[in-house]
Amino acid sequence: MTLVELLVVVAIVAALVALLLPAAQAAREASRRTTCVNNLRHIGCALHGHLLAKRKFPVGCTEWKAGVGGPNRCLAWSAFILPWLEEQATADRLDLSKPFDDPANAGVAATGLRVFICPSADRIGMTVGGLGRCDYGGLAGERIVSPNSPMKGVLIHEQRFADWEITDGLSKTIFVGECGSGVWSDGQWINGRNLFDQAYAINFPTWEDEIRSRHAGSGAHALAGDGAVHFLAESTDALVLAAACTRARGEGRQAPW
Repeated sequence: MTLVELLVVVAIVAALVALLLPAAQAAREASRRTTCVNNLRHIGCALHGHLLAKRKFPVGCTEWKAGVGGPNRCLAWSAFILPWLEEQATADRLDLSKPFDDPANAGVAATGLRVFICPSADRIGMTVGGLGRCDYGGLAGERIVSPNSPMKGVLIHEQRFADWEITDGLSKTIFVGECGSGVWSDGQWINGRNLFDQAYAINFPTWEDEIRSRHAGSGAHALAGDGAVHFLAESTDALVLAAACTRARGEGRQAPW
């Protein structure tokens, strides 16, 4: 083989790699996105399992606290649905009478659970701050059109709701949003601060935790109360998004999907 022929072969191989690499990356991202959707579907089924067993959806956070230490438990909605995520053994190890950061819960709270992890998220590893990571946050309401006081969402502090209390409609109300590019260290499945109220557009670059992702396609996933998972575009109308983050405001708007 002459030098010219060798250079031609090398050029052809380089061209093929350049053509195939984007396709391979796109296939990997499609697989990661499918995993994320399946995670949210499992979470939706678990929320309804809790509803069937307890007649109400779980509390968003019980005994909220801003920091660590102290008597408040600050336990998250995601900890209360473990039995319906096929994590009964993990649930049995939890002492729900004690705070999320109590030494008695340290071992089990450090368990990373794949159902709470989006493979496209910024965070690396199975834990955040030594506790099991969660890339999905409960929607406590919205601050797009008005202050979130009292909280207007479904997964809120110290209160549980039955399905009939979600008068805006389960299919039109967001229960859980993807937060795969969060900057806070409280994205932990046991930590009751794993909640947020939407204040900006989808994927808006803010220091607050919001519905946002690192998926291709300019949007992020959200779980509705009927168990359906939707991809919310960054271009979603702000008023429609705000209406979907509330449980009983009667806005009369269409869902953003």
